[in-house]
Amino acid sequence: MTQQTELSVGPIAYDDTGGDGTPVVLLHGLAQDGTVWRHVVDELGASVRCIVPTLPYGSHRTPVRPGAPISPHSVALLIGEFADALKLGDDTVFVENDAGRLQQLAAERPERVGRMVIAGCEAFDNYPPGPAGKLLDVASRVPGGIALLAGVLSVRPLRRMPGTGYAVMSHRPVPHELIDRWVEPLRKDPAARAVLLRYLRSGVKTEMMEAADALRRYDRPALVVWGKQDKMMPLAHGRRLAELLPQGRLVELDECGTLIPLDQPKQLADAIREFATS
Repeated sequence: MTQQTELSVGPIAYDDTGGDGTPVVLLHGLAQDGTVWRHVVDELGASVRCIVPTLPYGSHRTPVRPGAPISPHSVALLIGEFADALKLGDDTVFVENDAGRLQQLAAERPERVGRMVIAGCEAFDNYPPGPAGKLLDVASRVPGGIALLAGVLSVRPLRRMPGTGYAVMSHRPVPHELIDRWVEPLRKDPAARAVLLRYLRSGVKTEMMEAADALRRYDRPALVVWGKQDKMMPLAHGRRLAELLPQGRLVELDECGTLIPLDQPKQLADAIREFATS
C-alpha cells in the first residue's frame, strides 16, 4: 500500500506491506524507484514487513521541497530520518542495492541501523561506480546532459547497447516497462532532473572510503550479497566489506550483476529472510 510521510525535504512516498513481521527497509539506487524491489517483495511475502521508500534520486514523482539539500550525505541521513518518522525499532533490517548511502548512515548513526544488508553497492574508491555511474557523473557536468541521457534511454533499442546505462548493471535485460517508468520523470520533469543534478554534483570523492573506515566499528549483524558477474561493483569489494565488518557475512550469487533484485530476486529474498528472522 503506497503512503507518504513528511520529512525535512518534503513528502516521501513509500510502499508498506504491513503486518507484524520484522521490518525490512528496501533501498534503491539512482534513476530508479522502489519498483526494482517488486519481485523480492513478492518472494518475501508475509514473512517480514517490507517498507520500500522512493528516494529523491531523479525517478521520484513526489516533489521535494524547493531548495531542499540533496546530496549523498544528506540522503544517507534522510534514510535515518525516514526510519525515525515510521518509529522503526532496533530489529529493523536495512537493505540497499546499487547506492552506498546505507554505509554512510551506519557510519554516522550506527545506533539507527540495527542490522543491514549491503547488496551490490558502490564502496571504497568505486565512486562514482563503474561505467554507468561515471556516465551519469559526466552527464551532470554538461548543460542539458541529464535530459539528453534520459532521452537516449527512452529509445528502447539503445538500452540494450553493451556496457552502457542499465545494460551494464544487470546480467539479464532490465524489463522495458521498468526503464520506461524510471526515465519518465527525468524526461518530463525539470524539477526531478534538478534534484538528481544537485545530488550528483555534491558527491565527495573520498566519502565512501571514509564510510568504510567507520564500518570497522559497526559491531552489529551485517550481510553482504554480491553478484559474481557484476561489471559495475567489483566482487572484490563485496569480499572486502564482509571482512572489515566485525559481524559481516558474505553471500555470492551466480548469474547476477549489480541489480540483484532483478537478476536473482528469489535468492536475494531467501538471504534477507534468513538474516531477518535468525
